[in-house]
Amino acid sequence: MADRYDLVIVGGGPAGLTAAIYGARARMKTLLIEKGRTGGQAASTEEVENYPGAGRTTGPALMQQFRAHAESLGATIVRADVAALELDRPIKTIRTRKGDEYEARAVILAPGAEPRMQGVKGEGRFRGKGVSYCATCDADFYTDLDVVVVGNGDAAVEEAIYLTKFASSVTLICIHPEGTMDANKAAQERLFATPKIKVIWQSVVEEIQGDEIVTGVLLRNLATGEQTVLPCDGVFIFVGTVPRTEFLKGTGVELDGRGYIIADPDTMATSIDGVYAAGDARRKWLRQIVTAAADGAIAACAAEKFLAEEEQVNRDLLEPEEPVLAVFWSPAVPLSIEVLRQAEQVVAGLGGQMRLARIDCYKSARTANRLGVSDVPAIMLFHKGIPLATLTEDFNHLAEWVEGHIPART
Repeated sequence: MADRYDLVIVGGGPAGLTAAIYGARARMKTLLIEKGRTGGQAASTEEVENYPGAGRTTGPALMQQFRAHAESLGATIVRADVAALELDRPIKTIRTRKGDEYEARAVILAPGAEPRMQGVKGEGRFRGKGVSYCATCDADFYTDLDVVVVGNGDAAVEEAIYLTKFASSVTLICIHPEGTMDANKAAQERLFATPKIKVIWQSVVEEIQGDEIVTGVLLRNLATGEQTVLPCDGVFIFVGTVPRTEFLKGTGVELDGRGYIIADPDTMATSIDGVYAAGDARRKWLRQIVTAAADGAIAACAAEKFLAEEEQVNRDLLEPEEPVLAVFWSPAVPLSIEVLRQAEQVVAGLGGQMRLARIDCYKSARTANRLGVSDVPAIMLFHKGIPLATLTEDFNHLAEWVEGHIPART
């Protein structure tokens, strides 16, 4: 029998770990599934100096703090590779490649992203033989050697600076004209102040060359078209990321043309009820540890609210044996407050033959939308989970309306 959780999180980077912290703290039974090292890409980033309150630290150290925090609050973390998901039911099913099965009332997808291959000649051949995508993982292999870094964003600049701790020289290949980079200004200032780093502007790598290992790169100047060979011992490529969302195809979760998960930026909700997305695999503008953590917090809070609303619908509208008069109201709409008062009087006058359910549409807009209520006030009559009638106007005759629609009394 599958283990059942309130919340299952797929992915253990900053987004997933933060979601686990918030989920466990909200007293949800929370499981996090991560197929690799906890922390995702952040765990392979040597220097972190822009996470609020942490000062200058390392990615592995910060991610270990995230994990310890989540586990101290009661979250369960397992290492497994998710193979299949069934998400379009109230109870979602998650299966791993080892055959383990978990059930969840809500799911947060935080699978992260992985470095993008540049696709130049020789890249695949020399991957692991001089071509790398992680300075933290491989920098020590290039002690006192000459390396090339390809890219011009934050990751490329920060990793180039880190590589100077090991390499004899670092050459950064920037596609933009001189003086133009995509990296943040603080990182650029550090780059230009580092003597070991040289920048080759307005150029691209055409080919990675070598025999058994990398010996150099063929460069092309974008302005002149001139080609030159730059000898080097290693090439580090930082040209963006690809979302790890292949396993989501066919699940009903909506992806954009590049494979990123499409989610509501306010709630992280995906195209499936009870399923949320967080972190680098979500379509968004800025991918940083702090924004991934924010995504995870929002997603977990939204999941908690979703489960609370589902429990209210089941408890107040669908499960009772007797008829239920549901009033959709809002404290911001004076008429709805008066309609709620009238409904309370009608139900009280029936002497226990009917229940009253109060749905605050300010707090539970998703519940109202799910039941087709778009304007407040509104009244719906349920019996044994089935909606029998809806009233959206002429509330002065509420008692007569209820009398005309209430099921035959036994």
